[in-house]
Amino acid sequence: MTSIRRSALDILAATLFACALFALPAAAQQQSERGAKSTTPPPAAAAAPTANSKDSGYVGSEVCETCHEDVYKHWEKTPHWKTTLNTRGGPSHQGCEGCHGPGEAHVAAGGDPTKIIQLSKLSVKDLNARCLTCHAGGPQHMNALNSIHTENGVSCISCHSIHHATTSEYLLSKAQPTLCYECHQAQRAQFMMPFHHRVNEGLIQCTDCHNVHGTEGPHQVRMASTQDAVCVKCHVDKAGPFVYEHAPVKVDGCTSCHTVHGGPNPHMLKVSNVNLLCLQCHTTSSFSSAPGAPSFHNQATFFQACTLCHSQIHGSNFSSYFFK
Repeated sequence: MTSIRRSALDILAATLFACALFALPAAAQQQSERGAKSTTPPPAAAAAPTANSKDSGYVGSEVCETCHEDVYKHWEKTPHWKTTLNTRGGPSHQGCEGCHGPGEAHVAAGGDPTKIIQLSKLSVKDLNARCLTCHAGGPQHMNALNSIHTENGVSCISCHSIHHATTSEYLLSKAQPTLCYECHQAQRAQFMMPFHHRVNEGLIQCTDCHNVHGTEGPHQVRMASTQDAVCVKCHVDKAGPFVYEHAPVKVDGCTSCHTVHGGPNPHMLKVSNVNLLCLQCHTTSSFSSAPGAPSFHNQATFFQACTLCHSQIHGSNFSSYFFK
């Protein structure tokens, strides 16, 4: 019985040994195949491009400098140079090619100007749209496409010089008001009047009152922070609110009585005689709801200027007749 048990154990051991001999070569072959697969790069990774397809054709601003050295020296001192550090937008938003487009074909053609975007050759609509790809945000440019300047064929580079600006602020081709006077000749004459806003003296600028890139109101006039007329930014004592408001101030605004740029009359009034100005509304005619002048107001004697008594003509907290 013991001998039979031993023979059975021997047969089992021999069988296991034989199976092990057959299994070892197969395992080694599988291991070698796995190692070969791990060292071979996947086809997708091997064929991966070095740059995104959308960035093809861009060479960098350094290449532009090799030919346009003078332009580059002026440009690198402007705020636009900072775009070279814009890694989020990619090459299409960096440096020279951010405005002029990919430069690879231009360089390959030996500087052929037809192979690059020339801003001066673009239409006003296309040029402004190109600038607004970066400058469209913020309250200053919200109405740029619908502004009076755009409607009259004025492009961004009509006022701004990207490469040779004469002002450190806003990259203007000329300083204010000389730049504005190139088109606005009538306003230049008004600022030469005896009584005028002191623009020529340099105390205020055109852009203090006007948003040249467009507003929702007429004449591209800015609004104060309280949405009142821009005049009260400086003339704060006229802003109110008052207990007794003078209707023209709130309804028609400052220009109902005053010229805005300059004129021959004191206080920049529209007419030389204060009484004549007041009587335009304060008459017995039916068109005006303003009360007429009392019969005892003899215009030829004492009552020569309404404001001698009605001194608080812009509004009063004490008198409905604007006496004080």
